[in-house]
Amino acid sequence: GCPSGTFKASQGDEGCVHCPINSRTTSEGATNCVCRNGYYRADADPVDMPCTTIPSAPQAVISSVNETSLMLEWSPPRDSGGREDLVYNIICKSCGAGRGACTRCGDNVQFAPRQLGLTEPRIYISDLLAHTQYTFEIQAVNGVTDQSPFSPQFASVNITTNQAAPSAVSIMHQVSRTVDSITLSWSQPDQPNGVILDYELQYYEKDLSELNSTTVKSPTNTVAVQNLKAGTIYVFQVRARTVAGYGRYSGKMYFQTMTEAEYQTSVQEKLPLIIGSSAAGLVFLIAVVVIGIVCSRRRGFERADSEYTDKLQHYTSGHSTYRGPPPALGGHSLLVTPGMKIYIDPFTYEDPNEAVREFAKEIDISCVKIEQVIGAGEFGEVCSGHLKLPGKREIFVAIKTLKSGYTEKQRRDFLSEASIMGQFDHPNVIHLEGVVTKSSPVMIITEFMENGSLDSFLRQNDGQFTVIQLVGMLRGIAAGMKYLADMNYVHRDLAARNILVNSNLVCKVSDFGLSRFLEDDTSDPTYTSALGGKIPIRWTAPEAIQYRKFTSASDVWSYGIVMWEVMSYGERPYWDMTNQDVINAIEQDYRLPPPMDCPNALHQLMLDCWQKDRNHRPKFGQIVNTLDKMIRNPNSLKAMAPLSSG
Repeated sequence: GCPSGTFKASQGDEGCVHCPINSRTTSEGATNCVCRNGYYRADADPVDMPCTTIPSAPQAVISSVNETSLMLEWSPPRDSGGREDLVYNIICKSCGAGRGACTRCGDNVQFAPRQLGLTEPRIYISDLLAHTQYTFEIQAVNGVTDQSPFSPQFASVNITTNQAAPSAVSIMHQVSRTVDSITLSWSQPDQPNGVILDYELQYYEKDLSELNSTTVKSPTNTVAVQNLKAGTIYVFQVRARTVAGYGRYSGKMYFQTMTEAEYQTSVQEKLPLIIGSSAAGLVFLIAVVVIGIVCSRRRGFERADSEYTDKLQHYTSGHSTYRGPPPALGGHSLLVTPGMKIYIDPFTYEDPNEAVREFAKEIDISCVKIEQVIGAGEFGEVCSGHLKLPGKREIFVAIKTLKSGYTEKQRRDFLSEASIMGQFDHPNVIHLEGVVTKSSPVMIITEFMENGSLDSFLRQNDGQFTVIQLVGMLRGIAAGMKYLADMNYVHRDLAARNILVNSNLVCKVSDFGLSRFLEDDTSDPTYTSALGGKIPIRWTAPEAIQYRKFTSASDVWSYGIVMWEVMSYGERPYWDMTNQDVINAIEQDYRLPPPMDCPNALHQLMLDCWQKDRNHRPKFGQIVNTLDKMIRNPNSLKAMAPLSSG
């Protein structure tokens, strides 16, 4: 056999050969040589070829930016690893203006000649977003990169693309109007593509040609247009400008000045308010005295109850300074059974607009101030802003808008949520302030919830709350659901994403009805098509998936999933299992295991909510009572559930 340090690849008369560079034998009579640590042999390399290593990083990167395109050039690595098959890969990451982590670029970015396997040390990259920071990593790879446990060496470069013209303004609304003026406001373009310098508003009479248009410039997103004709419809369009120039005009929107008759009526309506205000002062004083006497009489009866609810609210919020209404009275229903209020489905109305008029207060657009876009809803944008109703203090509100170009059905479906929400009045159910239907765009205005949806709030604050605080949140959600169940309302889409959280950690049930009108969006696996609508499989009781049997008992099943989401700080139920796998697992009596550090009593309550027979599941009133007992007796939450599936 061949001595150590040599090898013979095949049997025959050939002599032994010395091991190639960077390789060795571990015994005599070897048929090949093993690569030394840090060196590798590609699958296609012959056994007599030296072992090689991965290349070092590319050097001397030069970048040149032209608006939203970029040329990158670099020098080859100092060390090719001893191979001839060196190529380059480009990793593109887009970095937001905030401190958030960078994310991989989208598919819209173009690379020439290609992104991976470049043989020349240069690349042209186009279709980047304007006014955006990017990081590019230039990786050097060769035939043994895949054999190495280490990531490829790379050089990185940070660049910021130039400003470009902004995208179109998507929404405009009327703030106020008189016989000869209209004040308009609009939201910033979705893609400012730079710093907005000013806006240009173009307008003309609807009955005249666009050639007769007038333009005005405004440094802000509000403008008062003067010297208009009374009772006339005008067409308005607006566009934004950055240093790169003007963006496209928005879609045409129509607003009408007041007629003389409307103006006189509005003045006469305000007159009694002015005359009546002095008399009202005296009436108010008398009322204050009467209320004071009544309240002092009632205080004695209520002290015992309020003492407990104050404590409960303190647990819920973690802020001893909060003095708002308690989420629900301790263990009592807020509704008196004899005069039980029952929910009315707006779709039972022949004219759905009648339901809106009955259950939702119409708000004049002049009372609404839109400030910023905070998200996109199913039907349009979701904004934050302020609402100042006459005689009331200004409050912070959320504003859902209906995008232009809607069908009558979309308008009806959009407003149905307001018709539903307007029937509810409970501290753990989102409160409707009103709707705007008499001007464009149509809006639904609700109280503003500073901490947003519960699932993302928990993920952002992973591990930050005590068990009692989490139970307090769950208790609030259960109290809201008890109220809805008492009104015979079935939610169908109870999930942490549809619970909103305010600044005092009070949780409120939201999202009424929209889930039933979801357009086909194959990109969102949360809602899966089923006969007659879409169903969020992971949150839905088996009988509702199989037979579309939605009841308060199926809402209780969903509540159990919400409990699991809360105790796991927003983990996805059933992790990465497919929807079909979830259905099969539930059918075979699999249930979610307790999250980490979850008290046994809470996991047991989850399992009760997930009873196969819906008649064996607890009612929401029982759930509230169970959670109340846990809050009163925190020792019951000391025993941890064993980490195994239930």
